[in-house]
Amino acid sequence: MAEIINLNRARKAQARREAEQRATENRTRFGRTKAQKRQDAAESAHVQASLNGAKLDPAKPEPGKPGQT
Repeated sequence: MAEIINLNRARKAQARREAEQRATENRTRFGRTKAQKRQDAAESAHVQASLNGAKLDPAKPEPGKPGQT
């Protein structure tokens, strides 16, 4: 019984390693994902708006207009 459990753990560990390797290869080949690009764009807009003096609502991901509370 212990041999079966150890075999299953080894298979799961091998599957995780292979999935991580495929993900790394895909990132190398194709770059960042669309979700990562959207997050970067939102962060960049947030920083730009704060540099322009806009007051940002922490509940909203997009920047507010200058003078907005």
